[in-house]
Amino acid sequence: MKAVLFLVGVLLFMFAASGPTKADDAEEVQNLVERAVAMVKDRGKEATLKAVNDRQGPFVKGDLYVFAMRMDNVMVGHPHEHSLRGVNLNFVKDAAETPLFQRFKEVVEAQGSGWVEYQWAKPGSKDPSPKKSFIKKVPGEDLYVGAGYYLDTKPAGR
Repeated sequence: MKAVLFLVGVLLFMFAASGPTKADDAEEVQNLVERAVAMVKDRGKEATLKAVNDRQGPFVKGDLYVFAMRMDNVMVGHPHEHSLRGVNLNFVKDAAETPLFQRFKEVVEAQGSGWVEYQWAKPGSKDPSPKKSFIKKVPGEDLYVGAGYYLDTKPAGR
């Protein structure tokens, strides 16, 4: 009996120590995007973009963060890649040669929001990894926002 209780205890510890699941990441990504869209309505586009661009802001949680694009696929918000702001990313392709930002735009134009899977290198890596992003159009604005997570491993620092 003691061995069974010990084994159950070990299993519970391993489950608790395993950290967030991919379902947790998906939920958190969607929550971040929904909060950014709501902030545009509540506080305006400029205040929201300022928050999106802030590395210490409300739209960065560990390795997850919100980015913002105009509908012409010009990047207007990114907390880590400041050099991308103002750049048209319409023809940027992922590792599978899919025009990624065109796909984002197609999803928001057709559905208003949705998930897009693609291949993208993790920070500090040259090798592509599977990634999934939730993208949502900001109603009444020439803007959509998104956030994503890597599917193959738990993000570092979380």
